[in-house]
Amino acid sequence: METSSPGNRARVERDVGPAMQEARQERGLPLLLYLLTAVTGLIDAVSYIGLGHVFTANMTGNIVLLGFAFAGVPGLSALRSLTALASFLVGAVIGGFLATTLASVSSHRWRMTAFGCEALFLLGATLASIASVPFGSTRLYAVIVLTASAMGLRNATVRKIALPDVTTTVLTLTITGLAADSSFAGGSNPRWQRRVMSIVLMFVGAVVGALLLRHSVALPLGLAAVSAIGGVAACYCSSRP
Repeated sequence: METSSPGNRARVERDVGPAMQEARQERGLPLLLYLLTAVTGLIDAVSYIGLGHVFTANMTGNIVLLGFAFAGVPGLSALRSLTALASFLVGAVIGGFLATTLASVSSHRWRMTAFGCEALFLLGATLASIASVPFGSTRLYAVIVLTASAMGLRNATVRKIALPDVTTTVLTLTITGLAADSSFAGGSNPRWQRRVMSIVLMFVGAVVGALLLRHSVALPLGLAAVSAIGGVAACYCSSRP
């Protein structure tokens, strides 16, 4: 019987170790994206209900609201929508820069850095919402800027990751795919569990966010920040050897 030498075992461990670590990283990524999808529901609830009818995560809705505001629809603010759009673009630029500079070095490091920056933006928005001064226009715009920047950064990162049917912020194509690829349409229902999970999680996040807003803006923002920080930390720790 052939016995392996200590040198052979060491070589095998060196080869298998990185592969196992990469497998753990890839298994944890979808779970983190699911969590961030629920966070989007929280942020949409905060921005639309708590910040005066503006979206900081969903730019499709924000562009539509901006058009309504320019048409003079009462209760809408073009300045708030423009601020959200500009901040989202800044966040997307940051996300693109991180992808360009870090993805080629280590995809895991890039993803954890990007999602960690998002969590810090959300933490900053939470702190801005609980400041001792009254919740006036300055704090309102601070929360808009920080949450929109966080969502822009995340969208740039998720776009680069390109995990099918887990966009974390937009569900139009997810819902379309669920119906168009269903057995009713003659399809094979590919990834239907992933699509349904994304829809349910964003819905749950929106419900929880709306309920927490009855007490304060800080509560759903705090939950979003804690969820993002906890998800990034768990994903990072679970991938370590």
